[in-house]
Amino acid sequence: MKLWPRSLLWRTFLLVALLMLLSVAAWFAIFRSYEREPRARQLAQTLVSVANLTRVALISARPEARFEVLRELSDREGIRIYPAEADDRIEPLPDNVFLQRVKELVQQAMGPQARLTLEREGEEALFVSFRIDDSADGEYWLVLPRERMERVWPLSWIGWGAAALLLSLAGAWLIVFRITRPLKQLEHAANKVGAGETPPHLPEDGPTEIATVSRAFNQMSADLAQLDQDRALILAGISHDVRTPLTRLRMGIEMAADAAMRDGMIADVEEMDKTIGQFLDFARTEGGEAACDTDLAALLAELAVQYRRRGFNVTTTELPAPAFALIRPQTLRRAITNLVDNALRYAGSASPIELTLTQAGKMTVIDVCDHGPGIPPEAVERMKRPFTRLEAARSNTVGAGLGLAIVERIARAHGGRLDLLPRPAGGLIARITLIAP
Repeated sequence: MKLWPRSLLWRTFLLVALLMLLSVAAWFAIFRSYEREPRARQLAQTLVSVANLTRVALISARPEARFEVLRELSDREGIRIYPAEADDRIEPLPDNVFLQRVKELVQQAMGPQARLTLEREGEEALFVSFRIDDSADGEYWLVLPRERMERVWPLSWIGWGAAALLLSLAGAWLIVFRITRPLKQLEHAANKVGAGETPPHLPEDGPTEIATVSRAFNQMSADLAQLDQDRALILAGISHDVRTPLTRLRMGIEMAADAAMRDGMIADVEEMDKTIGQFLDFARTEGGEAACDTDLAALLAELAVQYRRRGFNVTTTELPAPAFALIRPQTLRRAITNLVDNALRYAGSASPIELTLTQAGKMTVIDVCDHGPGIPPEAVERMKRPFTRLEAARSNTVGAGLGLAIVERIARAHGGRLDLLPRPAGGLIARITLIAP
């Protein structure tokens, strides 16, 4: 079944084509069945008429003129006459419905003693026996070319039949294509919705069923776009309403006398601010940013330098120069930053983090490698979901559990994916795979 196509267009077309071919074959079989009897009667009538005319010609001719009569029949009509012998070697007729029917009709007209064969004494032709009189030596063989019984198929019939079949197949393909084209458009639009994008408006024409589905999808897409706008607006309002008192609270905390308490409270405020930022990043993965050709090698090198300035051991290896790709640079930067922050949080701030970049054709792979405890294979897919953490309890942990979900959405928005792979030397490889359109 690997040769069987997976697309609805070709599956339906092949099924329709197969049904048409079977229909043509069935009609051809019906035609042969109904055409066999008239053709058998026509051939039998020809054989009987030639035998009777030859018999009359021989009887009517003078004995000395019979040889001239036979030669005239042979020259003009291709008819030969042989005397039948008792020891003639003849082959029985093949087990063919058409020939058996011809034999039956000939014997009905000329008597049961008439014989019919296609080979006598090694010679292949159409042989029919007949009698001039009732004497033992009165039986003769009438010999006709085998072409007299063969069906002739004009080449024009084959050409017209092939043309009709090709036109039918072309019409079937056009009909199936008109049905599956809206489904293909619907598939592309659904992929855009899955990637967090707003698809273009689908045409609402064509058959009633297709138009109804397109209309429902357009309504759903519009509702999702409106819902996304409302969500972004609500989160923006929450950000403004929450961060303003947080700023005032931090200013008040910095005036506290106890340094240890002040540092702890400032850290809590910064973590709250960071959590709010993650909510906003998850709500607007793209942020309206336009895609442009960006040197990914330079982007990774810049990020590594920024982390090293903050005292973290983040290095880059295997960076081709330059390595351009069509991306949203700030959005992708946010995804890589989330992966590096996760690696530092779970592997330890002193643990080395490696950033690698490889390109092969239209595929670009960015790896963030750490030496932490890693993620169990059975928990990988669960960790990509929003508000999911590896710890069994959320106490004494930081973050909202949105980091990997944000990276997953950004990767999908770029036509790629996020993979969490175990590192052979221990640790985790967070891999972003981008596929150019």
